[in-house]
Amino acid sequence: MAKIQIGNVTLENQVFLAPMAGVTDLPFRLLCREMGTGLVCSEMVSAKAIYYKNKNTESLLEIHEKERPVSLQLFGSDPELMAEMAKRIEERPFSILDINMGCPVPKVVNNGEGSALMKNPVLVGKIISAVAGAVKKPVTVKIRKGFDEEHVNAAEIARIAQESGAAAVAVHGRTREQYYAGSADWDIIRRVKEALTIPVIGNGDVTGPESAERMLRETGCDAVLIGRAARGNPWIFRQTIHCLETGELIPRPSMEEVRTMMLRHAALLKEYKGEYTAVREMRKHVCWYTAGYPHSARLRERINEMETMEQLEEIICMKSPDPA
Repeated sequence: MAKIQIGNVTLENQVFLAPMAGVTDLPFRLLCREMGTGLVCSEMVSAKAIYYKNKNTESLLEIHEKERPVSLQLFGSDPELMAEMAKRIEERPFSILDINMGCPVPKVVNNGEGSALMKNPVLVGKIISAVAGAVKKPVTVKIRKGFDEEHVNAAEIARIAQESGAAAVAVHGRTREQYYAGSADWDIIRRVKEALTIPVIGNGDVTGPESAERMLRETGCDAVLIGRAARGNPWIFRQTIHCLETGELIPRPSMEEVRTMMLRHAALLKEYKGEYTAVREMRKHVCWYTAGYPHSARLRERINEMETMEQLEEIICMKSPDPA
């Protein structure tokens, strides 16, 4: 397995956890790190929220020693504010600072942030230059194919990122207009890779070992990001890394392994967020963990009724056949 160098940070493998709002919190990142991912990425953090000392932002910035190396993702559209906030948080124990220029969510885009920045290449350069000049840690950028099919400019934005001081670029092969629908365009990832000398990380439709290997081979990218396919499936990192190293496929986990992981996930959530929040957040995670297993529909019905950790544990430990 090839190691990846991003600035002064050496990553042990090519399989990374993609940042996902509402998913890649500290407990989930710890689980994915235990499964071998070379880099975990935080939920995106607003530069404005840091500036105004938003009470909910502190938990997004929390990092545990056991999950490192960590990429902390920042978003905003004001170069000066982005640089100032990057400098303010630089002493925190993350390894890489990532700038989000790919988020498609309306409330972010309507503020001129996230993927909206791809419509303004000049501003992109100013933001990256300001942030890279303000901190010593490597700065990376996450972009999309373009804002829409009429404005496919990932290669242009990536070149600007490199020239402005970015240490790596991650490319999601969908436009903002697509959100997560349709198929990701891996050819745009290949074109970005051919245009740059810094590492390029591919993102989009990596759903397991085979697709990860195919993306690396077909695009020439240096690493892959796994996002939605990791929800309820932190094992995907162990499986993908093993396959890339040996060519062998590891069987999907047994129901008992799934139960153990769900209980551990719930315990971590309770530790970091308290029982009330942990139980409610585990509802979506249990649905993801059990998708495709026999009798999972009935389990999901019951999970939405639970109110306490005791009820959660009782439901998770219900006997159910192993997957077919």
